[in-house]
Amino acid sequence: MRLIRYLAVSWTLNAVALGIVTLAFDNVTSKTFGDLLVAAAVFGILNTIVKPILRLLTLPIAVITLGIAWFFVAMLMLWLTSVIVSGFAIHGFWTFVWSTVTVWAVNVAFEAIEHFRYRSATASA
Repeated sequence: MRLIRYLAVSWTLNAVALGIVTLAFDNVTSKTFGDLLVAAAVFGILNTIVKPILRLLTLPIAVITLGIAWFFVAMLMLWLTSVIVSGFAIHGFWTFVWSTVTVWAVNVAFEAIEHFRYRSATASA
């Protein structure tokens, strides 16, 4: 049950992050809301399966570049999502860069909210 909740929250968060990216940047388009949901699911699957493998493979480069290589791995996940989902598109290198930063910021905000929610729940218990 916990895994299902985690997957649902993750999918929703990805949809929100990609929705924000679509609204924030003119060069990011989603034909329909359904395409955005499919893109969120694909993005989540890529981040769950492909991204950890690529992070492991790029570990030596990440050490040398102080982690910057992993930013490009995250950017690659967005690019793969736009390639796989025909109704979701990101055009331009800098749009990919800022979209990756935006998705990261949404994830950081969500993790901060979850952290404070967890701390307040354990403090009151």
